[in-house]
Amino acid sequence: MIRRMLTVLFCLAALSCSKGGDASYQGYVEGEFVYVASQLSGRLDELPVARGLAVRPGDSLFTLEHALEQQGVDKARASLKRAQDTVNDLKKGLRPDEIDQILARISQAEAEMALAKLEMERRAALLSTGAVAKEDYDRARTSFLNAQGRLSDYKAQLATGKLGSRIDQILAAQAQADAVQAELDQANWYLQQKIQSSTLDAQVFDLLHYKGEWVQAGSPVVKLLPPANVKIRFFIPETDLGKIAVGQKVTVRCDGCPAPMTGTVSFIYPQAEYTPPVIYSQGFRAKLVFMVEARFDAEISKTLKPGQPVDVAPGARS
Repeated sequence: MIRRMLTVLFCLAALSCSKGGDASYQGYVEGEFVYVASQLSGRLDELPVARGLAVRPGDSLFTLEHALEQQGVDKARASLKRAQDTVNDLKKGLRPDEIDQILARISQAEAEMALAKLEMERRAALLSTGAVAKEDYDRARTSFLNAQGRLSDYKAQLATGKLGSRIDQILAAQAQADAVQAELDQANWYLQQKIQSSTLDAQVFDLLHYKGEWVQAGSPVVKLLPPANVKIRFFIPETDLGKIAVGQKVTVRCDGCPAPMTGTVSFIYPQAEYTPPVIYSQGFRAKLVFMVEARFDAEISKTLKPGQPVDVAPGARS
């Protein structure tokens, strides 16, 4: 509603000022704000910025609680190191002492299997006489099969170790390492969502949450205004539309400004609008106006404040 009333006043001023002499229009400064939010929710633990503070890319804006996300990063980093060590070991092949360890395991597994086989045969003989339950025989047989499986596994390891690591094993291990790297990247992304920094030069225009508050996912915490996002808007009557073109220079004056400023027309709204019906003048109701936007160099934009009224005088068209 406030913006609509401003539009009413500016339309009136634009029409009245353009009736005689050089065309001059009234307008106002507009800001395109950047709302910085996290895609994750959490308690607001740190808020190192304040209203009016200038920030640069990389400056910390706010931090949400992130103990869980940090643990996820630490876990993924440890898993990645383990996966990379596996790849490196496969590329090197087994060392002689590792072969000796496998041979020792084979000897132990052979002894365990022989003992398990004797126990299974003993239980089988007792089962035929009814001296033991079938469950006892089944347990003994399972122990024998487990020992037999361990022996087979160790023998397979020995064969692989003597032949050296195959390329497909190395590729499989590398694929696993790549998958863990993706998990680490994802964990880092979640952590970064909780620790938000500025990505541009801007002024902290407003703070929308305060330290200790619970912030919902997607809820903005800091409102930034980059100098490049400051512009002016003014309205011209349909009869003066031919005096304005995109790229044309305009002279802008404001109360308290030490000197006139030069801006460039960046946009002309393609659709006309009527002056609002709250204006009861029959003549004004019949007028069409167009909204025009102009922008400035960053150094000039820093001196302007959103909502500030300005006077705009178009320069000559080239």
